[in-house]
Amino acid sequence: MSRIGKAPIALPAGVTVTVKDNVVTVKGPKGELSQAINPDLNVAVEDGHVVVTRPTDDREHRAQHGLYRALIHNMVVGVSEGYKKEMELVGVGYRATSTGQVLELALGFSHAIYIKLPKEIKVEAKTERNKNPLIILESYDKQLLGQVCAKIRSLRKPEPYKGKGIKFVGEIIRRKSGKSANAK
Repeated sequence: MSRIGKAPIALPAGVTVTVKDNVVTVKGPKGELSQAINPDLNVAVEDGHVVVTRPTDDREHRAQHGLYRALIHNMVVGVSEGYKKEMELVGVGYRATSTGQVLELALGFSHAIYIKLPKEIKVEAKTERNKNPLIILESYDKQLLGQVCAKIRSLRKPEPYKGKGIKFVGEIIRRKSGKSANAK
């Protein structure tokens, strides 16, 4: 039995879950999310908990049991609390500014990069003296937030020699010594 799959999902106050035609819809104070699930799996809402069960112990059913339970859990947490990611720009002259849903990045290229973000994501850019600029992204959709963060990070990945690039706050970049350290 999947240890993740068999754990019931507790529903906080103000969150409702409905299952109709293999689509699970979760509504909460922050928004509404829906996810299509495998018709073989059974999702039941019972006295403040959501339970996902599988019909057999086939490899396919075992794999999807934990997956769909995790996806539903992420939706419940998202519409009740939301998700937040902080990204840091490390590098001389790297800047970030946000106006509405547009994020402007100066990453050492000859031109500025403009990213139009989906309406589900709130963006804030902070710049303090003697600190690296921060981009703070908030959303109730964990998948969309991760996808947008990956897109922003792909514009200038952290490099291992000087550590320059866009990284998550708290992320540790494995550093390499340059060629001068090896020649002796």
